Amino acid sequence: MPPRIAFIGLGIMGQPMAGHLLEAGYPLIVHTRTQSRADGLLSRGATWADTPRAAAGRADVIFICVPDTPDVEAVVLGEQGLIHAARAGQIVVDHSTISPSATRRMSGQLAKQAVMMLDAPVSGGDVGARNATLSIMVGGDEPAFARVRPLLERMGKTITHCGGSGTGQLTKLVNQILVSVTNLAVCEAMTFAMKNGLNPQKTLSAVGGGAASSWQLVNLGPKMVDEDYRPGFMIDLQQKDLRLCLRAADEAGINLSALSLVHDLFSQAQADGHGRDGTQALYDAVRKRAAGNP
Repeated sequence: MPPRIAFIGLGIMGQPMAGHLLEAGYPLIVHTRTQSRADGLLSRGATWADTPRAAAGRADVIFICVPDTPDVEAVVLGEQGLIHAARAGQIVVDHSTISPSATRRMSGQLAKQAVMMLDAPVSGGDVGARNATLSIMVGGDEPAFARVRPLLERMGKTITHCGGSGTGQLTKLVNQILVSVTNLAVCEAMTFAMKNGLNPQKTLSAVGGGAASSWQLVNLGPKMVDEDYRPGFMIDLQQKDLRLCLRAADEAGINLSALSLVHDLFSQAQADGHGRDGTQALYDAVRKRAAGNP
């Protein structure tokens, strides 16, 4: 008997992720704040739940994919939160990127009802979600991870159990530091290239085949020089993640200067109206600063 699955949060990432589980034949219950986002899944056989509580009452495994820590707390602990329908043996899998300490608190509260919570943030963007090639970083109980791994394999390609509760979130923050600081390096490199009159396409080709290559260079570099700021991952969401990084760094008693700089530059990009643009729009803020503009 396949496990009954609930999926809460059907945004850019959650919708295709839930779709892969449905395609694999798992009974799927869905809930999201804007019900119309569920129409495609409902037409393919998913069933609707009016609240997270109602979804959890009918499921064995509950997936969550929502934007921020308060959203997860509302889904788990709110007035209509899943905790009010929780029963022993259920597993909650949170794909959101949120506070590691908040994750540990919620995991502890669910554990009192013999419910296991895994923090399982993802990397790979909307393309990875659609193609089921996400990297999934999982923290929490190892036997629970073993139980849900076949489900995670329907959505991701690289699946890693990182340790106890909160370690999945911490690993995702490592990912976000790498991504954002590398993005800044690409912005500065392309600003330097353009200011010195280099052909941008030839420059990207030349350096993209060597040690300087990165996902950000190959995928975002061409968009920067074309000033194509359509979002794959929005700056507003990147900034939410970087605030989590800075808070976790502060809790660990460390100062990360490059992280602080890129956060400041993304703040400038937001102030210039790029909050809902893709993270490659950081290029605009870097160019302005390089030219001595405020």
